[in-house]
Amino acid sequence: MTGYTMLRNGGVGNGGQTCMLRWSSRVRLTWLSFTLFIILVFFPLIAHYYLTTLDEADEAGKRIFGPRAGNELCEVKHVLDLCRIRESVSEELLQLEAKRQELNSEIAKLNLKIEACKKSIENAKQDLLQLKNVISQTEHSYKELMAQNQPKLSLPIRLLPEKDDAGLPPPKVIRGCRLHNCFDYSRCPLTSGFPVYVYDSDQFAFGSYLEPLVKQAFQATARSSVYVTENADIACLYVVLVGEMQEPAVLQPADLEKQLYSLPHWRTDGHNHVIINLSRKSDTQNLLYNVSTGRAMVAQSTFYAAQYRPGFDLVVSPLVHAMSEPNFMEIPPQVPVKRKYLFTFQGEKIESLRSSLQEARSFEEEMEGDPPADYDDRIIATLKAVQDSKLDQVLVEFTCKNQPKPSLPTEWALCGEREDRLELLKLSTFALIITPGDPHLIVSSGCATRLFEALEVGAVPVVLGEQVQLPYQDMLQWSEAALVVPKPRVTEVHFLLRSLSDSDLLAMRRQGRFLWETYFSTADSIFNTVLAMIRTRIQIPAAPIQEEAAAEIPHRSGKAAGTDPNMADNGDLDLGPVETEPPYASPKYLRNFTLTVTDFYRSWNSAPGPFHLFPHTPFDPVLPSEAKFLGSGTGFRPIGGGAGGSGKEFQAALGGNVPREQFTVVMLTYEREEVLMNSLERLNGLPYLNKVVVVWNSPKLPSEDLLWPDIGVPIMVVRTEKNSLNNRFLPWNEIETEAILSIDDDAHLRHDEIMFGFRVWRESRDRIVGFPGRYHAWDVPHQSWLYNSNYSCELSMVLTGAAFFHKYYAYLYSYVMPQAIRDMVDEYINCEDIAMNFLVSHITRKPPIKVTSRWTFRCPGCPQALSHDDSHFHERHKCINFFVKVYGYMPLLYTQFRVDSVLFKTRLPHDKTKCFKFI
Repeated sequence: MTGYTMLRNGGVGNGGQTCMLRWSSRVRLTWLSFTLFIILVFFPLIAHYYLTTLDEADEAGKRIFGPRAGNELCEVKHVLDLCRIRESVSEELLQLEAKRQELNSEIAKLNLKIEACKKSIENAKQDLLQLKNVISQTEHSYKELMAQNQPKLSLPIRLLPEKDDAGLPPPKVIRGCRLHNCFDYSRCPLTSGFPVYVYDSDQFAFGSYLEPLVKQAFQATARSSVYVTENADIACLYVVLVGEMQEPAVLQPADLEKQLYSLPHWRTDGHNHVIINLSRKSDTQNLLYNVSTGRAMVAQSTFYAAQYRPGFDLVVSPLVHAMSEPNFMEIPPQVPVKRKYLFTFQGEKIESLRSSLQEARSFEEEMEGDPPADYDDRIIATLKAVQDSKLDQVLVEFTCKNQPKPSLPTEWALCGEREDRLELLKLSTFALIITPGDPHLIVSSGCATRLFEALEVGAVPVVLGEQVQLPYQDMLQWSEAALVVPKPRVTEVHFLLRSLSDSDLLAMRRQGRFLWETYFSTADSIFNTVLAMIRTRIQIPAAPIQEEAAAEIPHRSGKAAGTDPNMADNGDLDLGPVETEPPYASPKYLRNFTLTVTDFYRSWNSAPGPFHLFPHTPFDPVLPSEAKFLGSGTGFRPIGGGAGGSGKEFQAALGGNVPREQFTVVMLTYEREEVLMNSLERLNGLPYLNKVVVVWNSPKLPSEDLLWPDIGVPIMVVRTEKNSLNNRFLPWNEIETEAILSIDDDAHLRHDEIMFGFRVWRESRDRIVGFPGRYHAWDVPHQSWLYNSNYSCELSMVLTGAAFFHKYYAYLYSYVMPQAIRDMVDEYINCEDIAMNFLVSHITRKPPIKVTSRWTFRCPGCPQALSHDDSHFHERHKCINFFVKVYGYMPLLYTQFRVDSVLFKTRLPHDKTKCFKFI
């Protein structure tokens, strides 16, 4: 301790100790630093050397810590993966760099294109603005031209009558009354709707003399007419009934004339009045004989030549069936054509010509010249000679076995009762009608009764006497239903009757049956015919047919309709446009005032007034014999040439001349919701579909939670009053197209088949065009007709479970077809499709058209329908035979024609095909 102190103190003592301590401290720090340097520098170098030479230590000629190549380090197993990753990342970086450069190049090009497009858009905007200006200027110029060339039209001012209205200046001679000088057209504007005011006969004195049955029938039919109005101030026509009178009633002409002039709206001369005298007896008196009727029209069954004003007065048929409908079961069939007697006549002439002329001289003083010779004696001799020759079996009797019916002078009186006369006419091929010997008696009730009875039972009338005025002669073409032979040709009558062929004879008999049913059979037909005659003469359109108001059943829609692969499998064929706009109705060419229109359209919306088998011409007097079905539409286009070239493919030719025409699906259903929903979904995307009308035939409404499919067009669910298959053919007001596709709720049709059927219908609009074909056959052992559903090349019916037809047939079926047929359909709950085929074939005299070769259309797995019942076919046999009795003949026609879609999916180039037809 002492030595240490000395060193620190620098001497022997403490000073020396101190210096030694400092020196030892420095030595220790230097040694410590050197040691750390050796450890940190040399030891890693030695370790590195050792590691690089360790793997080759056992190789000869090499040191353990000898140097090694740098790339050999990657051969170590755990370093190899890192090397591969490094190489892969390097390659990807190179590729990304190349792609980046490529994208930069494309971006540069696109920027250039964007700039070019911006310039093009600016140019296009300028062009569009210029085009808009041009269009605006063109429209303005068009309006100016239209204003210059088509002045504005306005309805004529309707002149309402005044109580002291004297009307037109009176003609010099009342017998010279015609429409132009005795009818006030200002009371009947074209748009008036032809209002008719009917006097109440009970309010006037002559009403007490009327026969109650005639008065009751007249009042009933007047109440049901669409033209009758209670407001006399706006009426165009005034109708007054003056006969027939009761048996003991005697009304003097002066009294009747005085009562007519006292009518509230007579206005001094009776203009725009029509006086109707309906006869029920063959001896009905000419009440208006020697009565001044002024400017009033006269409608009755008996006229003298001096009394009748052609083109003004009307010859009407007798009112035989006053309050009862004809019994179609008692009407004989129209076949066979030839009956037992070639012709028959029964009658007795009471007074001679000379005596009748002397009695009528007071009224006939103005007639000049001598009366013609009386041919009755020559007629009697000739007809008896034909009967005695026995060349043909005829029956002529000129003396009644019993007391003859009362008749007018020189008129051949009727023999026997009405039932006896009808029985004889049922055996007669022709019925002779000998006109009165008085040439100035141009028509009589007796002749009108003979004509009525002959047409009723199908005996072709043969009228001897060309001076006779047949009922509605200026509107009906009687030459196609009757023979009018001058009396001097009585010796040639036998030859003329034998020269007629069976086909002509059957056509005349059928036309006569139509005239009788339409114009003569009931009080309704007579009254409507009188109104239609006058309305047609003054050129006022007929009132539209009243459609069936559809009571819609609320339902929820929105269920997305799926796509049936069978429905959509049309290849590359474009079936047609599926409209994105609201559905559009068919163009309604009313043809009210025009005679020619594009595509020869006819109006299908006029009331079924007489003079048209179809009410398609409201005032143009279409003769029933000429009233063939004239459909509105394309018709058959010429083959070759025309717009689009020859061989135009289906999708381009479907539209034809009316490219925007659509059709309506009418589907009848009864408590089969699942089947119905599936059928509706299959209509999704169907081109040219306007609307779907579901006729809900069940009293039980659809389920409230039922979600109806959304098929792109409206679905109208219609509620019916009763469960009837006739509801399928009601003309619902919701049907706005001419074409109707009637389809069962279990029918399974592809879209291409429906489109093909629609195309065929548009070229044959008067036919039923559909898919399932059937035919009728004659059962020889039982002498009756049979319904046959076997598959055959021959057919006569197309079932309306999958068929197109025109909406107008719905009108005819529901309103014109005999009620007995609809009653039969309701009784059997069957045969409505057969009834429609009967109706169309009866009207057109053409068979239906079957399309495609398929025969079965029921969806697989659907519940069984009524047709699977064992009694189904037995009922259809009965229906056919009953319908034949109602129509009087078998209207169905056989055909082997069938339209197949041979070229339906074949795309033909325009320059390869000149023409083709379906076979």
